[in-house]
Amino acid sequence: MAAVALGVVGASAVGLVAFNVWDAANSLAANAVVIGKDKPLPPSLGAIEGGVNLLVVGTDSCEGANASLSGACQNGDTAGERNDVTMLVHISDEPRRVTVVSFPRDMVVPIPSCPTEDGSGSYSAMSAQMLNASYQYGGLACTVLTIEELIGDDIDFAAAIRWTGVINMSDAIGGVDVCVAGDVNDPHTGLSLTAGTHTLQGVEALQFLRMRHGIGDGSDLGRISNQQQFMSSLVRKLQSDSVLANPTVLLNLATTAISQVQKQQLVLSQSLANPTLMVQIAMAVKDVPYEDIVFVQYPTAYSSGYSRVVPVTEAADVLFTALRENKPLALTGEASQGYGVEVTGEAAKPTPSATATPDPTGSAAPGETPVAEERVDLPSDIAGQTAAQTTCTVPQR
Repeated sequence: MAAVALGVVGASAVGLVAFNVWDAANSLAANAVVIGKDKPLPPSLGAIEGGVNLLVVGTDSCEGANASLSGACQNGDTAGERNDVTMLVHISDEPRRVTVVSFPRDMVVPIPSCPTEDGSGSYSAMSAQMLNASYQYGGLACTVLTIEELIGDDIDFAAAIRWTGVINMSDAIGGVDVCVAGDVNDPHTGLSLTAGTHTLQGVEALQFLRMRHGIGDGSDLGRISNQQQFMSSLVRKLQSDSVLANPTVLLNLATTAISQVQKQQLVLSQSLANPTLMVQIAMAVKDVPYEDIVFVQYPTAYSSGYSRVVPVTEAADVLFTALRENKPLALTGEASQGYGVEVTGEAAKPTPSATATPDPTGSAAPGETPVAEERVDLPSDIAGQTAAQTTCTVPQR
């Protein structure tokens, strides 16, 4: 009887996955945004070939349930939808490394000519605007073009998620552990946390990611490092046995993502609107060592001319040259440009059953001891942390 029961469950699971993949492909493609050229899929199901540049955008929509999550929406500031968070996820070719670059939303940058949403024409270029105007101006495609011009490289895939989408995805993950060095209170998001470690999900997770008042210097730069603490903890959780070895959780994540597209809380580029490709991207990062998962802030400096931050391109060039050459990175700067977090220690390494130990050089012959590559020292202008470090949010002083 047990064998029969397992057979029925197995057949049901295969049928459910097959239907989900078919249904997802149709749902995801329906509202996809066109950017650049499609990246060809590998001939078999496995990690995606070559490197990947994936742009992830979080927007501040005031539509529907999102309105109740922002004081700005409730105060009548509902003009347009902006990219509140903009992050580039760079996955290198072999040996695999992951670098997440966060771009300050108030950074003043040129915005190139962007296609209109219906594809019938183009918006005019602008020489100096805050980065978060790009989404309001021309949607996800415009933010992609803006970042491509800034970094001098192509972006393969892109996604934009609204606040309620973040809440639902956080619930599907089941909570992320964060550390707070002292009591913090942000009246703008309504989030108050006592000193210590907290497991956040749902609305609390979203508000932690949005919080900047009451931490660090109160700026968006401090908030970026707060987000990096959350992402670093999330990466460690996703690489643990508790998540990767749990098919129910993984299926729940996939189903939740599809539902957010259907509810218009998640927008994907046409190049990303393929469930198989999503799996291939995930497979490329599942075994990356913590020290090679690096979170950095795009380097900026305050400009009196704009009363905002502006790009420090000399330092950024060092970073993006190293990424193009697939060199391992070494951080020399502080954990945060906005003093939002402090490094408190080292994360426990995942167990061998959770992740493999890749060859650092990708070329060691059998029987030889692999020689670690020399890391590129990033300029001290570039703040950040690795997944190998634990950090704690610092209250505003």
